[in-house]
Amino acid sequence: MHTSYRTKRLDLRILKPGDENTVLDFYRRNRDFLEPVEPTRIENFYTAEYQRNNLYWEYNAFVKFKYLRMWIFLHDEPTPLGCICFSEFQKSVFCRCMLGYKLDKTACHHGYMLEALGFLLPIVAKEYSVRRIEAMVMPNNIPSIRLLERLGFVKEGYLHSFAQINGSIHDHLLYTYITDNGINQ
Repeated sequence: MHTSYRTKRLDLRILKPGDENTVLDFYRRNRDFLEPVEPTRIENFYTAEYQRNNLYWEYNAFVKFKYLRMWIFLHDEPTPLGCICFSEFQKSVFCRCMLGYKLDKTACHHGYMLEALGFLLPIVAKEYSVRRIEAMVMPNNIPSIRLLERLGFVKEGYLHSFAQINGSIHDHLLYTYITDNGINQ
């Protein structure tokens, strides 16, 4: 797995300690947009120290093939449009992982996430040997549901009281992308 990729319009890359101000700026710019649909943030989340420590943890987990967060940039632009995260990798009989993603409030509805995920899904499936990539989405998040369906995800179920989002418990829909990896040895 490479630490950066280039698509038609986008640069996808893993950020490292030293890039904490870039990440912090993204979260500060989008605080009002993202907080209503994400878990409650810990007190020091919006600090450079927290983001530097998180980038250190994420990079070490990437090296160990346990976690992958790719930040999305327009070609040669310094400001991220969002990020894609693959986590909770399970091998053995499960061969699965979880998918999460978020965009800057100004980057929605331009096809950036469709382009980035369309590029990354087959790479992650192959490099991490996963058959299933699972995404959970709140039932009222129609743009995200449409995105997943356009990418070939299939709705598998309804998860009651699944996750605490911004201080309240919410149901989610389970969407799954089945890869063509077959059974891994």
